[in-house]
Amino acid sequence: MVKITDQGIEKYLMDLSFEYDPHILEMERIAKEKNFPIVDRLVGRLLFVLTRIRNPRLIVELGSGFGYSAYWFALALGDGKVVMTDYEEGHIGYAKAVFEKAGLRGKVEFRVGEALEIIEEYEGIDILFIDLDKWQYVEAVRRAIPRLSSNALVIADNTLWYGKVLEERGDRDTEGIKEFNHYMYRHGDFFTTIIPLRDGILLAYKMS
Repeated sequence: MVKITDQGIEKYLMDLSFEYDPHILEMERIAKEKNFPIVDRLVGRLLFVLTRIRNPRLIVELGSGFGYSAYWFALALGDGKVVMTDYEEGHIGYAKAVFEKAGLRGKVEFRVGEALEIIEEYEGIDILFIDLDKWQYVEAVRRAIPRLSSNALVIADNTLWYGKVLEERGDRDTEGIKEFNHYMYRHGDFFTTIIPLRDGILLAYKMS
C-alpha cells in the first residue's frame, strides 16, 4: 500500500483546516470510532469550493454513506439540492437527523436503494459524485453520462486506491478503478485530472 500524501504535509493541511462545525466534527468522530470510510475534511473542503464555483441546481451522489460528503455539498449549495443514495436504511436515517439539526434538511433528497438504478431517475445533473463499490465506477458513469447537464462535473473518490493502481493485476476493485481512470481520461466528452489528495480525487469537466 502506497501513502498518497506525505504524512507531514497531510498534518499541515489538517492543521490549517481547523473546523468549528459541530456536525462535521461529530461525523468525523463517529467515522473514526467505527472505522467507517469518509472522504475526510480536506476533500470535504474541496467539494465545498467546487460546489460554490459550479453553483449547481442538482448534485447526485452515488454512495453517500451516512452523509459526510453530502453535508459539505449542502453547506455550499445555493438554491440547488443534493440527492443522497445508500442501500443502508440506517445510514440514511442518521443523515436525516444530522441535516435536520443543521438546518439543511430542505437541501437534500434521501434515497435508499441501488445507486445504479436510482441515477436513471434524474436528468440535468450538474455535479455527479461517485463513491460506491469501486468495480461499479465505470458502469455508474456510463449510466450517468446521458443525464449530465452541459459543463457538468464528475467527481470520484479513491481513484488512486491506496496506490494499488500501480499493480500490474489487482483484485476486482483495483481493476475497476484502473478501468474507470482510463475510461475518463480517454473519453472525448471530458477533460479529466486526478488530484493526489488523500486517496486520489478524480475531477472531470464535461466539455459540452
